Amino acid sequence: MGIAAIVGNQAYYIVPAGQRAVIFDRWYGIKPNYVAGEGLHLKIPFWQWPHLFNVRITPKKIETETGTKDLQTIKIGLRVLYRPQEEKLPYIKKKLGTDYAERILPSIGQETLKSVVAHYNAEELITRRVKVSQDIRDSLTLRAKDFFIILDDVSITDLSFGQEYSNAVEQKQVAQQEAERAKFIVQKAEQERLAAVIRAEGEAEGARLITEATNAVGASFIELRRIEAAKEIAQKLSSSNRVLYVPGSGSNMLFQIPNFNDRPRNTPTPSN
Repeated sequence: MGIAAIVGNQAYYIVPAGQRAVIFDRWYGIKPNYVAGEGLHLKIPFWQWPHLFNVRITPKKIETETGTKDLQTIKIGLRVLYRPQEEKLPYIKKKLGTDYAERILPSIGQETLKSVVAHYNAEELITRRVKVSQDIRDSLTLRAKDFFIILDDVSITDLSFGQEYSNAVEQKQVAQQEAERAKFIVQKAEQERLAAVIRAEGEAEGARLITEATNAVGASFIELRRIEAAKEIAQKLSSSNRVLYVPGSGSNMLFQIPNFNDRPRNTPTPSN
């Protein structure tokens, strides 16, 4: 009874969800062209054994240190999402083993990174990062197919430069900021100069108009402006709690502005 139970337990195997199985046979070795899916399967007791493979999408990180086209040393890291080609699992088991990903992906990943990065200089790795990532993805995907590994995604996760290049980039950024600051100062000075020119032209034009008005209507124009200014000062004084008396000539309150009517007139010299 006990022997029958042991034999019965050895007569089947279960493949869990997300996995596949290949069969090792004592006579044939790995059975070619046979992959067992999820669920319950029969086997010959003590003659056949299942080997399980995970066929879910699995992430793996690949890192390497390599050189750019302009001889800068960088550290670059990739994240790949991979899975095996299911119908090729017997071949993978026979040639590579169940740890195929650990044996293959780091090797071809580093090889691909060094090959692609060597075509770009350090600055291009930043400014053309999308193109670099696409080149790595295309090259690595094609390389992985040789080992029946499917790559669903490849992306750059880390990118760092050597200290020498980092210092050079920092100095360049500082120089650019200084140049922008100097440019701003020059533009500001130019705007101030233009404003001063416009203000001077406006004052000159105002003086010209006053002169023309004075020449046209005589002293009455100046008298009118004096009266307007006196009214404005009087209004300000009336609204203030403090009374300020400003001396002037005659009845004039406008800061010693003489009345044009009080100016001595030039009397003609009698002719002999």
